[in-house]
Amino acid sequence: VAALAGQVSLPIMEVLLWAAAGAIAGDSVSFALGRVFQGRLERLWPLNRFPGFIAKGEVFFHLHGGKSVIIGRFVGPIRPIIPLIAGAFLMPWRRFLVFNFSSAVAWAPTYVLPGYLVGSALTSDFEPPAHFYPVIGISAGILLVIYLLLIRFQLGLGHSSQLYHWLASLMARYHATHRFWRLYTSQRPAQAGEFPLPSLSMALGAGALFMMLGQLATETQIFQPFNTLTLEWLAQLRNPLMDPVMILVTLLGDPPILLAAAVLAAMALGVRGFYAATLHILGAALLATLLVWAFKYLTAIPRPDIVQGPPSSGAFPSGHTTGITVFASLAASFIARESRHRWRWRYYLLFSIPIVLVALSRLYLGVHWFTDVVGGLLLGLSIAGLTRASYSRYDNIPLTTDTTLLAAGVAWMLYIIWYITEHWATAALLYGPGAD
Repeated sequence: VAALAGQVSLPIMEVLLWAAAGAIAGDSVSFALGRVFQGRLERLWPLNRFPGFIAKGEVFFHLHGGKSVIIGRFVGPIRPIIPLIAGAFLMPWRRFLVFNFSSAVAWAPTYVLPGYLVGSALTSDFEPPAHFYPVIGISAGILLVIYLLLIRFQLGLGHSSQLYHWLASLMARYHATHRFWRLYTSQRPAQAGEFPLPSLSMALGAGALFMMLGQLATETQIFQPFNTLTLEWLAQLRNPLMDPVMILVTLLGDPPILLAAAVLAAMALGVRGFYAATLHILGAALLATLLVWAFKYLTAIPRPDIVQGPPSSGAFPSGHTTGITVFASLAASFIARESRHRWRWRYYLLFSIPIVLVALSRLYLGVHWFTDVVGGLLLGLSIAGLTRASYSRYDNIPLTTDTTLLAAGVAWMLYIIWYITEHWATAALLYGPGAD
């Protein structure tokens, strides 16, 4: 249906709006039915034809709590059952609606945009560039494998999952693969030599999505109507009250501030003898800088010109979004690593806030297209996942906080204050709305 909508050129925002509305309505009805038939769900048709299905949903709900409503939106086999279980367990309506609305906003573009773009491409005079289909095919293959393993078959990546044990036994059959597996396993006793499968999967999955998006965004005009519509919509929201806030947020994502954080963190860890962590932090910063520069130079996508002084560099990908994603993702992973397992998701959620804010500021100020920001996010996640996977072979001693790290944090905050004070007037002038 999404492909047909793209073929007949239905407005993309209307398609996404109605898709999200349908998702919200469906789960709301399911939640209400769970409230009405609590205690009798397993006896109702057609659920009584699938014994154990309700029990499986209850286990999932107990394990993840309110987050299961969001997770269930994207996980095929349990998608229809989670709202029922939430209603039967008397989750408050207000809390359910928050999870329902927020997950639907993410679900609609994830499930609708691919088909819509394919439909749009079929009706256009599209001439693929060199190596277009091999890149798309390999990237799609990687994503399909990750989808089947994680979503469709619900196989976890932790050291206690079936998939992990199967891969470990497969690697152990050959000397070279066994050596590689052992080389990158954590040597902490509590982890029992865990291989960084989640980080590696994130690096491969995000990298594959970035390659696909890069091909489509730089070599075709498929995304141009959506980019233009997003830019025009955000331009209408600009006002004197929000402009200073967004300028401040975007300055916090400037490369000098993020590179200063990397250098100070590396120095603090290096002084304490964590040389591997030092090299990996500096390596991630250097890799992000070089890749962003290379992609901007090679693609040479022009930026929007709705501000007084748009940057002169290419638009794709967003360097600010890439940098803040690498910074926040690595910071979250290092902190979460030293915390209790059940608390880790909170750190990842907390550190996702600066990523969203910086990305939104680039769109609000009109210096990037929507695809630039998404590309920067995917590139940053891929670099962060690759860095974390590489560091796992040296992750033997907990990284605790001490006065050296605190001093580096204070020095970074002082540098931020100086940098913003020094560059505020210029930024306010450059990011001001251009003349009509």
